[in-house]
Amino acid sequence: MIRTMSLIAYAIFICSIMLANIEADNSEHPLPPFSCDSANPSTKSFPFCNVDLPLQERARDLVSRLSLDEKISQLVNTALAIPRLGIPDYQWWSEALHGVAGSMVAASGVTFGGSIRAATSFPQVILTAATFDEKLWYRIAKAIGTEARAIYNEGEAQGMTFWSPNVNIFRDPRWGRGQETPGEDPFMTSKYAVSFVRGIQGDSFEGGQLKDGHLLASACCKHFTAYDLESWNGNSRFTFDARVTEQDMADTYQPPFKTCVKDGRASGIMCAYNSVNGVPNCADYDLLTKTARGEWGFRGYVVSDDQAVPHLFEMQKYSKSPEDAVADVLKAGMDVECGDYLANHTKSAVEKGKVSESDIDRALHNSFTIRMRLGLFNGNPSKLVYGNLSRNDVCSHEHQDLAVEVARDGIVLLKNSANLLPLSKSKTKSLAVIGPNANVSETLLGSYSGPPCKSITPLQGLMNYVGKIEFHQGCETIKCASIASIEAVKKVAKSADNVVLVVGINQDFEREDLDREDLVLPGEQQSLVISVADAAKNPVILVLLCGGPVDISFVKDNPKIGGILWAGYPGGAGGKAIAEIIFGDHNPGGRLPVTWYPKDFNKIPMTDMRMRPDPSSGYPGRTYRFYQGETVYEFGYGLSYSNYSYKFISVGQSKLDMKLENSGDISVSDIGYETCEKAKYSVIVSVENEGDMVGKNPVLLFVKRDEVVKGSPVNQLVGFQPVRLNAKAKANVEFQVNPCEHLSRASEDGTMVIESGAYRLIVGDQEYHIHSPRMFDSKLSQLF
Repeated sequence: MIRTMSLIAYAIFICSIMLANIEADNSEHPLPPFSCDSANPSTKSFPFCNVDLPLQERARDLVSRLSLDEKISQLVNTALAIPRLGIPDYQWWSEALHGVAGSMVAASGVTFGGSIRAATSFPQVILTAATFDEKLWYRIAKAIGTEARAIYNEGEAQGMTFWSPNVNIFRDPRWGRGQETPGEDPFMTSKYAVSFVRGIQGDSFEGGQLKDGHLLASACCKHFTAYDLESWNGNSRFTFDARVTEQDMADTYQPPFKTCVKDGRASGIMCAYNSVNGVPNCADYDLLTKTARGEWGFRGYVVSDDQAVPHLFEMQKYSKSPEDAVADVLKAGMDVECGDYLANHTKSAVEKGKVSESDIDRALHNSFTIRMRLGLFNGNPSKLVYGNLSRNDVCSHEHQDLAVEVARDGIVLLKNSANLLPLSKSKTKSLAVIGPNANVSETLLGSYSGPPCKSITPLQGLMNYVGKIEFHQGCETIKCASIASIEAVKKVAKSADNVVLVVGINQDFEREDLDREDLVLPGEQQSLVISVADAAKNPVILVLLCGGPVDISFVKDNPKIGGILWAGYPGGAGGKAIAEIIFGDHNPGGRLPVTWYPKDFNKIPMTDMRMRPDPSSGYPGRTYRFYQGETVYEFGYGLSYSNYSYKFISVGQSKLDMKLENSGDISVSDIGYETCEKAKYSVIVSVENEGDMVGKNPVLLFVKRDEVVKGSPVNQLVGFQPVRLNAKAKANVEFQVNPCEHLSRASEDGTMVIESGAYRLIVGDQEYHIHSPRMFDSKLSQLF
């Protein structure tokens, strides 16, 4: 949604912000924008200012007082003030993917242009996902929402609607925005969506505690739906028509959005640029109204992606005129446009009879209701529920410590030959740090990042542990067209007790509007790694900074590469977390949230949306659930400085009896919600830390069919929980298995069904055999 900008321009933006940073002046700050000021006598007569009335009634009253021109001015992200009603300007567009951020290229609700010049920079989402920790995800989002509200209270935000999280599935490893997502698994992504939405909106972790008018900030789940291509081989996200089967839609692309709405109670949804099966998402009535509002009970606003509305007419040729484009989106159920097309063409659409004023009213009812739920029509915010939040809550020590904690817990140890890691703090007298990503603060942030409170690069983090450090960039830039003075690099490598190589990619290779061309290290980076490893005294440590996976098969079995860490984009102070792991102040426990494919996967067209394999054509399928091919590293892979052992302690029995259909399966909808709830059973697993260090270990529970039938997942994650254990300690972890959710799959028509047959529950190297719920030829019965 952000228009493409160069890395240089981005770096200048970050640097300018940080130079001014955080020495915030404590002078009197302006009041934040709000309506219904009790000091203004005229507002007392407006029912929309009466907090005792239902929100819907207040919104209807407000909309009824607007002229047509005023109504049209509220249909776009830069909503104009309506002075006669005491309504200020409002900016719908702000970002909060992994910290409060603003658009650098367009009007934004948060600009960091006042006395607050930074916000806590959490790791990019793909690394956060590697923690497999729902409560940690919630804490991150709660911190982001707190900082957002604090910035607003200080009068330095024009909006409280944040267009996050991104819950699209990381379907293809080349996708430039995969870094923004929780990974490739729809079950895990759904859990992330709920945790993030509840956190940023101010709900409890368990949900259900949020009152109207008490939204801390507004979350917006994007990009709805089946969006995961930027610009590949002549295909643009603006015009791409994703051909998706009903089966894949039901069990891969839609679940995160459904859960975001039903369980998270998200107050916003963003419709994506692309079409799905010939219909642009923002003009799809079945998607926005019948599914989201009708089936899922969505109670919020729908916003378009940036300039998606004009694309309907100008690029996709779906709408016949600008006025038809306006009509198509409003009648489909879109409420706010990111752009100005509706501001320019809605009146003409009304005059030509393509749009009725009631279509506009419907949209405004939804959008004003959200602003009211945020408390923006409840009078002076300093006197309301979040009125105590201030600049002291932005970049707080608590939030910055949390950001480092997330990076520590997410970083994945991919290799540790002969227990090279952790390095000894007392015995390591000299260290060489080499590589183009070793000392570049911008690389730590990833995309959609705001200015960080502080930056600690890997080099800076390592300097806290070793007095004698030599640094060489190795390549002049991340593109590494050539190795800068290879002999000098080798000399640095030879001179030190140990070598840390920091390589990978950055936003020059993966970002919005830019998909990757391949899955290998750029330019001469591979040669750099090999040359340094050959020259070093001891096996070297390789640190990878990247969002999407990289084929590093060439170092997996190389004895001169002793340790490998994947650190994603670990946030502003991520270098501290990397150094703490290398020197043993933290025991790594992150697990990969995506499959790492070999470079030959590049032959598979990104435009092929099929998840399931097609052996007849050689198509291998996608993600660990369906992929049939070689991997560099599997989904869920990750080592630790401790060895953990697992044992199934008990597995309950499902009390679900069902009718056997001709196909050998039964529709979940036929079973019914109450029966499915009663069919849940407990699985208890014992976990033991056999190592000598305290460690946090994500316990992943998978279910696998003994015999995979066509269309069924090869493997499926059904539960995950982190457990922190002292050295030699053990604990029990309990999972709830719901056969209707965890043993079901989508049929070809998109119906979720449970199949008969044998299954295995898998944790680590332990397996437990189970059978699907009993099926009878008699009528559906529940024998409880």
